[in-house]
Amino acid sequence: MDPYSVIQKLLRNSHESECLELKEAKENFDFSKLGKYFSALCNEANLNQQAYAWLVFGVTDDRRIVGTSYRNNAVLLDKLKHEISEKTTGSITFVQIFELTFPEGRVLLFQIPAAPRGIPVAWDGHYYGRNGSSLVALNIKEIEQIRSANVHIDWSATICSTATIDDLDERAILKARLEYKNKFPKLAEDVDLWDNVTFLNKSKILIQGKVTNAAIVLLGKEDSVHFIQPSVAQMTWILKDEHGTEKDYEHFGPPFLLNSERLFAKIRNLKYRYLPNQSLFPIEVDQYDAYVIREALHNCIAHQDYELNGRISVVEKPDELIFSNLGRFYSRNRTSGH
Repeated sequence: MDPYSVIQKLLRNSHESECLELKEAKENFDFSKLGKYFSALCNEANLNQQAYAWLVFGVTDDRRIVGTSYRNNAVLLDKLKHEISEKTTGSITFVQIFELTFPEGRVLLFQIPAAPRGIPVAWDGHYYGRNGSSLVALNIKEIEQIRSANVHIDWSATICSTATIDDLDERAILKARLEYKNKFPKLAEDVDLWDNVTFLNKSKILIQGKVTNAAIVLLGKEDSVHFIQPSVAQMTWILKDEHGTEKDYEHFGPPFLLNSERLFAKIRNLKYRYLPNQSLFPIEVDQYDAYVIREALHNCIAHQDYELNGRISVVEKPDELIFSNLGRFYSRNRTSGH
């Protein structure tokens, strides 16, 4: 996506719409009001069946670029994503914040995701929308319109229209073949004869040769995540000490089929030794059952609601592991040490 092309297209429009807001914001802008606009534009993008809405700083209502010095610091601007996420439904935040330079001055282009299907987005507990160019409370009819959307559409089976099999990681496909043969040993010889498209069609990762969201999450190359935006595909491992202080962390993106093992390897599964009754020979046991760890992590991946734009997290403490996602688990999501 070329942000300069986007801003030129937006400024060619004759007036603001429910999915576009222009602000001069020459020096500053009220944070609470920014959050209200974020909520409103999220909800309006959903209602208008748009993937994104746009908020622009440094431009007047009549489309003149005047420039803005709002958060004229890269670190402060980057922090805005996190600050917004702390008060929104599902911790939803900006997809991107583009800082653009024009002869007339600096322009900020905020890319705002549409509210997830079936879930209106609130700011600080309140839902906002737009009446023309005015910021208003989202009315009951609109709230119900968003909530009554068909939430049973399978996100994982949605086609990424611009992605091809070349956007999938060959190593992940090889791993998928091995797992498939382990599960269906009678088909092992057939699997070796199938090309990648045939194999992925039969394993329902592709649909009629077309790449699905599930294919990107499980098998996609590291740089393929843009195909599923504004959805997020990321796992985070966080190490905390006995006081809850964060000591280390690492993020993992696609392909999840491979990188779930990389995350698993980060977990310090210590060995404990104990003496059984009436024995002089110690027995060694792992702190955690490796199968249980993998099962919990795979549950996180399989049952994550990727449309909520959140991360899967594994928090490691000295005596427990805490797995969390934005979705529902079919099994327990907490593993404690022995």
